[in-house]
Amino acid sequence: MARTKEFDPDAALQRALDLFWERGYEATSMSDIVEHLGIGRASIYATFGSKHELYVKALARYMQARDQNPVELLSQPGPALPAIRSLIQRYADESAQDKRRRGCMVVNAASELVPGDEQVARFVESSWASLEAALTSALIRARAQHEIAPETDPRTLARFILVFLQGIRVIGKGSASPDRVQDAAAQAIALLH
Repeated sequence: MARTKEFDPDAALQRALDLFWERGYEATSMSDIVEHLGIGRASIYATFGSKHELYVKALARYMQARDQNPVELLSQPGPALPAIRSLIQRYADESAQDKRRRGCMVVNAASELVPGDEQVARFVESSWASLEAALTSALIRARAQHEIAPETDPRTLARFILVFLQGIRVIGKGSASPDRVQDAAAQAIALLH
């Protein structure tokens, strides 16, 4: 007869996500995970697999919760530039208000584990490709609606915005000055006219 789990795997995965997001992959030991989750090592391995497998599941959960928001915002009907400006401001606000300075878990994963970890690299690329595609689509609409110049290349501009947004995440995590991020966002928004 199989034993029933004495913990909620979904809640444990969320706690693991929070721990990895706070500390990163390398700085989080298996002992830290056991202590933070309040679950025995054998139960963690039986439910989630290795530390790396748990990290990948936590990263997937993070992406599932966070990555859809920008795509939904950018695919709203109507003028596209206000949505793009709003997205830039949202990234700046989140970075400036991140008192714990955890940053974005996808950016953290990219800077800590990529290029050496192919599985994490695929997650990172998937996240960035999804945002780039949503930005490109919004900019194609913006060009069709005469919000941007007809000679503007939507894909190239989308890539610029993607790189800019990820840079906001890095600077926001590393800088105690929210003005740096806010000033940069204001300049990027001003350029989108």
